[in-house]
Amino acid sequence: MSDLLTRAHAFEPDLIALRRDLHRHPELSFQEHRTAEEAARRVEALGYAVRRGVGRTGVVAEIGNGSGPTVALRADMDALPIHEANEVDYRSTVPGVMHACGHDAHVTMLVGAARLLAEARDRGELPEGRVRLLFQPSEETTDAENKSGAVRMIEDGAMQGVDAVFGLHVGAHLPSRKLFVRSGPIMAGTDSFAATVRGVCAHAARPNEGVDAVVLASHVVLACQNVVSRRIAPTASGVISIGRIQGGVAENVLAEEVTLSGTIRYFDAEVQAVLHRELERALDVARALGGDVELKLRPGYPPVVNDGAMAELMASAAGDVLGAECVEELEPWMGGEDFAYLLAEAPGAFAWIGAAPEDPREHHHPRFDIDESVLVRGASTLAACALRALRELAS
Repeated sequence: MSDLLTRAHAFEPDLIALRRDLHRHPELSFQEHRTAEEAARRVEALGYAVRRGVGRTGVVAEIGNGSGPTVALRADMDALPIHEANEVDYRSTVPGVMHACGHDAHVTMLVGAARLLAEARDRGELPEGRVRLLFQPSEETTDAENKSGAVRMIEDGAMQGVDAVFGLHVGAHLPSRKLFVRSGPIMAGTDSFAATVRGVCAHAARPNEGVDAVVLASHVVLACQNVVSRRIAPTASGVISIGRIQGGVAENVLAEEVTLSGTIRYFDAEVQAVLHRELERALDVARALGGDVELKLRPGYPPVVNDGAMAELMASAAGDVLGAECVEELEPWMGGEDFAYLLAEAPGAFAWIGAAPEDPREHHHPRFDIDESVLVRGASTLAACALRALRELAS
């Protein structure tokens, strides 16, 4: 499999052109019609059996060689509601929308992997079994029923019969030419919440006649800061972050209502339960001080937990392609990913592949960009995972 990277380099200009085309034409969650058609058209031309409209705007494509295991490879397709600040010739042409998380690269890498696997088939080197490509919509957000693209694709049968599933995420903050993977939890579960703190309006000159919702909300914020440090074990991981506070109507009027919005992140279900309970208790502070509170908790993605054997297989396959020195273990981190739902359907592994340009970029940022040499590395790594998994699962 060490020649996969060399073969990918032969069509690297095509991959760069595709990624830049997708970057120019970003589409938001469940609106990825052009992106999906580009992917479908390209893999169909390679001889894949293609099903469109899976999970609303997703694509499932399959190539096979007799009976055997089925291995799935996944790429998410959606962009973000962010206006691009990069001055490059491939910058977004859609005002207020850009690929600020690298999903354009993910689609490109999966198309590249599809080409490598089709070439292996043509040479008679594709092991028995089937490779299924999942071009998935809406990883970044959920629909009105709180379902992401992974859930919608599962509902449409995209994971039926799958024996193993693999996914890659580019990291514009991670050193280029490195792949980062680990066994077990790799990304956190994420829930979101919105709390409304209500007081009693009054003139700022007569605060004794009211109950200041800003003060109440401030006590709640401080109480939340104690939850992680005092309510979960030091060896456990959990986060409560309040990212937005809104309230008040004028500088000389006590606020009657303040809203707090934030997220809860965890790896363990018991920690999740503690964080939910303690958030409720933190809000009780506002009630004790004469206010009232309404809390809305929105369940998010569960933790991404890699199967041990599949993570080892992925690391080994990536080592064959990139060099063993380029594969490192990633510390678990608190970002969320709906790949978790796919891992609930079949054993698999999710990894990050370094794509930092000379000046590393942050994800979900107007200046997000990548080192495009990651495209051939990602494509060959995905293809290597599929080939190795077909062989190992068959035996």
